[in-house]
Amino acid sequence: MVDVKEINDKLLNAFATFSFVIVAIPLLLIVGTTAVRGIKAINFEFFLALPSPPGQSGGGIVNAIVGSLVLSVMSMMTSIPIALAVSIYLYKSRSVKVKELIKIANDLLIGTPSIVAGVFIYLTVVPVTGFSALAGALALSVLAIPIMVSVFEEALQLVPYDIFESAVSLGLEDWKVLIFVIVREAMPMILSGTLIALGRILGETAPLIFTSFGSPSLSFDPTKPISALPLLIYNYAMSPWKDWQEKAWGAALVLTIIELSIYLLSRVIQKR
Repeated sequence: MVDVKEINDKLLNAFATFSFVIVAIPLLLIVGTTAVRGIKAINFEFFLALPSPPGQSGGGIVNAIVGSLVLSVMSMMTSIPIALAVSIYLYKSRSVKVKELIKIANDLLIGTPSIVAGVFIYLTVVPVTGFSALAGALALSVLAIPIMVSVFEEALQLVPYDIFESAVSLGLEDWKVLIFVIVREAMPMILSGTLIALGRILGETAPLIFTSFGSPSLSFDPTKPISALPLLIYNYAMSPWKDWQEKAWGAALVLTIIELSIYLLSRVIQKR
């Protein structure tokens, strides 16, 4: 007699395996191609030197590496406090309508194309500050904040509201309970959400074209143009010089390794 349940289980397992293979093959091809072509450009000079003039071989991408670090730090300094404040409000507020409006607005921001965020900052901030690291960081913050709000709010909701009410009933002030009890309990998932948002903005190119613009020099000045890894990859890949194209592959490999490391770290933290 044919066991229908066993056949269905086998079909489901086969479909799941096939779906995994379909997803894994493009990922392996992308990572593999980037590794094979990018490893040729990797050396000490690649990480420590400034870019060579157009058409000349040699040089490195230290300006882009430092630029990505500066932009990420500035963006996180802006995004984390705002996202955490909104998430705490969503946790504490009892107004269902206001919470729904905030969540709808946040969902719309999550779906906003990155180039729109870049154009928005280009029209509102760049006329005041000029092309700068500050403008680039603000554009990245527009993309990072809604992701953080979504994850942070979910993390806080996992902490029972009874804990907040019990702590307040003992005479503790609301803000102390929220910061030192509720947020502390949700900290692993909050850190994971921060890393997820960081991984998102590290790979963005379009907002930086309109804001930070890029620079061949090493800069820590937030009021000056600054380079970044995705921006350098875009410019070098479009150039007619073979040496720059090879460095674009090398920079892509570095960015891929950083992105994979961030997402693996976020998974480890989230499991804790």
